[in-house]
Amino acid sequence: MISSGNEELVKRVAKLARLNQELEERIRKLEKENERLAGQIEKHKTENQEVQPASESSLKFNMATVLFADIQQMEKTFEGIDSALVMDELDEIFYEFGSIAERYKIERIKTIGDTFMCAGGIPLKNITNPVEVVMAAMEMRNYLERYETEKRGGERRMWDLKIGIHTGPVTASVSGRKKISYDIKGDTVHNASRLESLSEHGSILISVMTWELVKEFFVSDFFGKLPVKYKGDLLVYEVRGLKPELSVDGKGMYPNGSFRIKFGLIQFTDLQEIILDKLEKELPDFVFYHNVKHTVDVVTEVELIGWAEGCSDEDILLLKTAALFHDTGITVSFDDHEFKGAEYAREVLPGYGYSPEQIERICSIIMATKLPPRPSNLLEEIICDSDLDYLGRSDFIPVSNTLFEELKAQNKMKDLNEWNKLQVKFISGHQYFTLTARRLREVNKKLQIERIRSLIAD
Repeated sequence: MISSGNEELVKRVAKLARLNQELEERIRKLEKENERLAGQIEKHKTENQEVQPASESSLKFNMATVLFADIQQMEKTFEGIDSALVMDELDEIFYEFGSIAERYKIERIKTIGDTFMCAGGIPLKNITNPVEVVMAAMEMRNYLERYETEKRGGERRMWDLKIGIHTGPVTASVSGRKKISYDIKGDTVHNASRLESLSEHGSILISVMTWELVKEFFVSDFFGKLPVKYKGDLLVYEVRGLKPELSVDGKGMYPNGSFRIKFGLIQFTDLQEIILDKLEKELPDFVFYHNVKHTVDVVTEVELIGWAEGCSDEDILLLKTAALFHDTGITVSFDDHEFKGAEYAREVLPGYGYSPEQIERICSIIMATKLPPRPSNLLEEIICDSDLDYLGRSDFIPVSNTLFEELKAQNKMKDLNEWNKLQVKFISGHQYFTLTARRLREVNKKLQIERIRSLIAD
């Protein structure tokens, strides 16, 4: 039900409209940047070819999160221990750190003595890399604690860990033929290294830049200030763990379902840019209605109706994801595009942390958009109303005309007058499913019928 806060609903509409405009602008900018980046990376991919002299180029990343992890040797415990054994243990730890970085899609940069260096947001740009890097840092710390307990029973420690993390722009030198590697430079790298030096036994220090991007997920305490030449002081925070409500048993160590949903809502922005880019490039030329704008409209509308109908955060994530994928099947086949879109969702979404159960719910929501709509639950009702939202909008006639042109290009409709008659019949028999859509669009929909009838020639 809609709460008494109609004012709150209006604010949400305004916010979503603003975000919509910002997204479209980002899409335009990212299209050029993605093409350039893809070209650079493809240039260096030469798998299954003979090894050739390494080449090198440079890339700029505006938001990367750099991690330095220093594994310190606790000197008193090293007396009488074989140095080869020490190096074997260090190699074993670094190997696991590399595996952790890989699981979080973080690029391992290099190992410098006893220091492990990696960076998120390289080579594929994303907005989730600060959270992913801090999660990786916590997992590294947890791993080393377990490692010490298993090796020495917790009675003494051979290794101590210090971690520093900073988010900002970096320049990456790309080298290699068979295996591409990255070396990053810039103030972001320098500040992350200084934070690691400032860190103490087992602590994870992050800069205020990183903190601003992860504070909704982690409990962090103000640690102090780090002087930065020519730029004043850099505020520093120490990560204690996940927020209790986002962790298993509220202990702050391991993420729970609430964390994954909250993270998924942020990660959706990255997924959205990828899918919209796919639609922009791969939709057939005859698609005038089922275009990128329509997809963005439906994504925006399912969130608006979803919140108004009292949906949970997980429901909103599933709705937005289904809306994003619901027309992707048109890149393969127009007539059964709902089925093809669901197939594509099953292919892509596991890589973004969606569970099998969530994916099946998303696919059911997608299939509900197939005409005539027959939704079987609230989420399916919401996407059906969002997909046909234009029926009650003031821009109905120009939008309707784009659908006519799309059908005409496929020889499915020839006469505009007949199309208008068909539209009157369709709208007259149509009813929105959700209370929200009926309140927002039903009145305007009735006006549309009169407007279209005025355009019909006898």
